[in-house]
Order: sequence, then structure tokens, then C-alpha cells
Amino acid sequence: MESQPFVPKAPGDLLKIGVVSARSNISVKTIRFYCDEGLLLPVSRTDSRYRLFDESVFDDLSLILRLRAMDLPLDLVKQVIQAQRSGICTCSDLKTTMREKLSEIHERLDELKVLETEIKTMLKSWEPCGGA
Repeated sequence: MESQPFVPKAPGDLLKIGVVSARSNISVKTIRFYCDEGLLLPVSRTDSRYRLFDESVFDDLSLILRLRAMDLPLDLVKQVIQAQRSGICTCSDLKTTMREKLSEIHERLDELKVLETEIKTMLKSWEPCGGA
């Protein structure tokens, strides 16, 4: 029977930054950056000042990545995260910015539909040429 390697756990089953990095496929450097910017909040630190996280860090990271995928600037991501944490969004600027972002997305979708039509038309015009 093979013995399993000893893997020390952080106090209270909290996760060190390396574990969070490995499980989320996000670099330690990026996680530190998010902490420094106030996007992620470690629940504690060890005596050696290592950041410790609970499982909710993965929900926070998921939200941050979704917001960044929307091309939201970091300061707006921070506002959204803070609103999410508090459970209320009273910031009219945040709502206005998100509506503007939604409008930009709709404009981009319209542009993509035009491109799709142009490509389909081009492909159809090439049908007599044969080939794949």
C-alpha cells in the first residue's frame, strides 16, 4: 500500500494562496494583485503573513473573471465586487456605466451580425468555384 504524501493544511481549513492558484488556474501574482486592489479579501494571515482564504474566494474569482471578460475597467470591477459583497447597489454611476456597457455590447452584436451576413454572402458567391 502506497503512502500519501503529507500535505499540511492551513489553520481552520483555510487555503494558502498557492492552493487557490492551483485550483483556480490563476497565477499567484494575479491573486496578489487582486488582493492589493481590494478585489479579493483574505480572511486571515498566518504569523508569516501568508494570505489565507476560505472557499468563497473561488466565487469571488469567478465574478472578477466574468467582469474582466466584459472589458470592464478595474475600478468598475471593484465597485461591482463591493456592491455584491454588501448586497445592495446604491451607486447610480455604477448602474449607468453598466447600462452603457450593455449598450456597447448590443452595438457590437449588431456589427457582428452585419459581418456574418457579409461572410455568408461572400461564401455563397464562391459556390460556383467548387472546393470545400
